[in-house]
Amino acid sequence: MTQPLLQVKGLTKRFKDRTVVRDVAFSIAEGSCAALLGPNGAGKTTTISMLAGLLQPTSGSIQLLDQSKPVTDRRMFIGYLPQMPVFYPWMTGREFLRYAAELAGLAGRDAVLKTDEWLENVGLQHAASRRIGGYSGGMKQRLGLAQALIHRPKLLILDEPVSALDPAGRKDVLNLLQRIRLETTVLFSTHVLHDAEEICDEILMIREGEIALQGKLDQIRREYSEPVIRIEVGGDPVSLKWMASISSKAFVRQAEITGNRARLTVTDVEKASFELMADAVSHQVAFRKFESGQSTLEDLFLKVVQA
Repeated sequence: MTQPLLQVKGLTKRFKDRTVVRDVAFSIAEGSCAALLGPNGAGKTTTISMLAGLLQPTSGSIQLLDQSKPVTDRRMFIGYLPQMPVFYPWMTGREFLRYAAELAGLAGRDAVLKTDEWLENVGLQHAASRRIGGYSGGMKQRLGLAQALIHRPKLLILDEPVSALDPAGRKDVLNLLQRIRLETTVLFSTHVLHDAEEICDEILMIREGEIALQGKLDQIRREYSEPVIRIEVGGDPVSLKWMASISSKAFVRQAEITGNRARLTVTDVEKASFELMADAVSHQVAFRKFESGQSTLEDLFLKVVQA
């Protein structure tokens, strides 16, 4: 069994008379990538801030283990990147990273070597001498990752690392995280379910400050996935009338129908697909989309957070 790196028990944070995080408990295995999922306002950033040591918990414990021994001061073992990192715009990328290296306890030649190494690792060696004020959002996020990793932390904590990026910048950062997780345990918060499915193996879903669901991604998929069919038809009266009638089919367990679109949870996806297609052809229904498969992590997420 993989050794837990981070163990959290009874973590609670109150601001005056409002409890933002309540009795949160989980562990993260060494070498894993875990996603803290939840809608805006669920308590993700507050939880991340307590784990990073930026916010004092009202109660509960956070324990980081190094070679099975508890760490008394976990700051040097953690790399942290906030949702909106702030830089000195007049500094060059190299100057800032050297500064971050020295703050992390590296000195002299060590700091210089690590600065050059991480500028290359995050693909910024070509822009090392440019002022940060001229960097794009994706470049700043990559520089932020470099400063969080320059001291080789055991745990990398990221708060919404791609939420403010365009598609190209988002892809750059996710690709970088894929490489980083080969040697560093990663925990990041997000409300973008696709990102979690792409790179994570552990999932923590938080709702109104409490953990609503947690576990290995593969296990959660096996336990909660359901056969699902998604349909979109044309806007003509015949197609819309047919769409309104399909919820009464014997193989339909649950139907969500909005206008010309439907999401059906069925008993047998192959049998249901065949019968629906045959019935639609006999009624001359105009299909725009027909997809069959299993429910996604997003489906489960919506079910959990709306419960």
